[in-house]
Amino acid sequence: MRTELHPNSVNPLAAVRNLGILAHVDAGMTTVTERILFATGTIHKRGEVHDGTTVTDFDSQERDRGITIFAAAVSCAWDGHRVNLIDTPGHVDFADEVERSLRVLDGAIAVFDAVAGVEPQSESVWRQADRHGVPRIAFVNKMDRAGADLDRAVESIRTRLHPAPLVVQVPIGREDGFTGVVDLVRMRALVWADGGGTAVAGPVPASLREEAERRRHTLEETVAGLHPAALEEFCAPPGRLSTGTLVTALRDLTRTGDGIVVLCGSAYRNRGIEPLLDAAVAYLPSPLDVPAVLGTHQGAEQRRAAAPEGPFAALAFKVTATATGRLTHVRVYSGTIEKGDTVWNPANRRTERVARILRVMADRHEPLDRAVAGDIVAVVGLKSARPGATLCDPGAPLLLEPPVAPDPVVSVAVEARRRTDTDRLAQALARLAEEDPSLVVRTDAETGQTVLSGMGELHLEVAVEKIRRDGGPEVTVGRPRVALRETVVHGVTGLVYRHVHQTGGAGQFAHVVLDVEPLDHEAGFEFRSAVVGGRVPQEYVRAVEAGCRDALAEGPLGGHPVTGLRVTLTDGSTHVKDSSDTAFRTAGKLGLREALRGSVMALLEPVAEVTVTVPEDAVGGVLGDLAARRGRVTGSAGRGGAAVLTATVPLAELFGYATRLRGRTQGRGTFTTRPTGYAPALATATVRWRRLRPGVGYGDRAVASAAPRCRLRRPCGGVGYAPAPATATVR
Repeated sequence: MRTELHPNSVNPLAAVRNLGILAHVDAGMTTVTERILFATGTIHKRGEVHDGTTVTDFDSQERDRGITIFAAAVSCAWDGHRVNLIDTPGHVDFADEVERSLRVLDGAIAVFDAVAGVEPQSESVWRQADRHGVPRIAFVNKMDRAGADLDRAVESIRTRLHPAPLVVQVPIGREDGFTGVVDLVRMRALVWADGGGTAVAGPVPASLREEAERRRHTLEETVAGLHPAALEEFCAPPGRLSTGTLVTALRDLTRTGDGIVVLCGSAYRNRGIEPLLDAAVAYLPSPLDVPAVLGTHQGAEQRRAAAPEGPFAALAFKVTATATGRLTHVRVYSGTIEKGDTVWNPANRRTERVARILRVMADRHEPLDRAVAGDIVAVVGLKSARPGATLCDPGAPLLLEPPVAPDPVVSVAVEARRRTDTDRLAQALARLAEEDPSLVVRTDAETGQTVLSGMGELHLEVAVEKIRRDGGPEVTVGRPRVALRETVVHGVTGLVYRHVHQTGGAGQFAHVVLDVEPLDHEAGFEFRSAVVGGRVPQEYVRAVEAGCRDALAEGPLGGHPVTGLRVTLTDGSTHVKDSSDTAFRTAGKLGLREALRGSVMALLEPVAEVTVTVPEDAVGGVLGDLAARRGRVTGSAGRGGAAVLTATVPLAELFGYATRLRGRTQGRGTFTTRPTGYAPALATATVRWRRLRPGVGYGDRAVASAAPRCRLRRPCGGVGYAPAPATATVR
């Protein structure tokens, strides 16, 4: 049953929990959220994902596709605590929604499938939570499924995520016979009826008493090895931990990240939700338990504690357009805000007025008179705030660190079907980019096309469909293109570049000598100066570096961004009158461009880790298809009568793979992807040949480069052609 909030005798903030639900797609996050709302009395009828009736999956695309696409906030009350929940997407294409949510959360519940254990996206969101320092507890869901195994799931947590699992429950029954759990902390049994609902507490069944005692002792040993106070009690007679000490130690280990409390249940059958809520409020932190938020003002660091009486500071993490206006979702870190207040946005140096404050329940809202530190609310009336913007008291400015949007990896060309709708399309795309920072809209300088870039094929499909469903123009979409990169394979040494420009007045003079060498492309770009004797003053060295960074925007192979190189300024000279920052910046830019044209360059393409689950009789066909897509199989395993294949595949080869996989497996195969970075685009790619210098022909310097859509040029006399790689397809 839902319990009303009661004021905390020390601080009301101690009774607030800002939590997220994290998991791999189809692990049951939305169902867990739905059952939490039902258990707390917030809703009175359980919705189902397959019926499209859940509270948090309210968008029409989410209901049609049966997956969570947009992070949705809800609020409920449990045992005197206010619990603000954010149900996050589990699909890798929407990882930015998870990133922005984690930025404002104090704790999280990680949901795992009892059959699959830790899956690729489970690991990705876990690493995201690690970066933000968000404490977590784990809920092993779907214990009623065939093949469910708590111990195997816990072992996958231990080996793939590397925390110390602290298992506090033992399942009663297996698979279809799963009816309850043994609570190892209080040594009692919790059993649910067929329809779920409230658990009936009782003594531990005789058949499980010995196993429960053994597991309790194992839990105490593990906790004692990690917690000094628990170790002291454990080593004293009678060599056991009291319930109070165990609870305190579990809370401390959860909040420091040294351990993770593991519970189990079946959200679909409404079993295990109440103990999960009890664990969330007992072990996960309140706003008072997390460090004060860190910000800057005029270059100086400042900290704001979670105190309603302090100066106001909040972070906007989500912006949505609704029929009733523009909603800006914010996390209040300190101070209090009321209707009609004026807030300051230090990023764009603008003040705005707060028209209304709303408590969010997915797509429904409850008006509030004010919001205080620790609240997650929506604000109406802000026109310029974007996701990641800081809102603060105009009299106490503070800039909080915004969440970082990932670089897009897939692009499509979009255009309005009717020329008269071009402006409407531009406005619709601008709204999309405003709501989702991981979507990037640009105009291709060469083709003039409008290019929409995002995190994956599904991400772009959802974005285009959103334009159509929101009353936008009819859109024509071209084949997605991946974001390629160029890198240096073999550099040049001692390239001399002189920039001399004389127009009659003050001229420009800059002389630089550059060395270019390859660097791990994951490391990006590195610049250093080896100039001695002050031949190039330090202010001009910085200008050369700025010019080199300008040159990285377009590489010599196909105009793609350049990465993975180190540039060293080894020498140079200046002119007493004509040298300037502008001259040396231009010299750095043009000099590096010339150096790249003289280097051996390679094209990089984004690759993804693909996990394919297929019936065993379809493994051969799926492996052949992965090989045809230039995939490299890295692992295989059996799981519940199915084969799980892991491969690294170029992202460009995954377009349309869902349809092909369904056809090869009669609809029984599934797959997930996770971007893993960039790799050389060499295997079965088109080799681009380029002329080394006029009158020489084409050399093997370009053999390492691979550029799709290029054509082999004719020889220009002299040398002729150099050999192509055996694995290449030359056009």
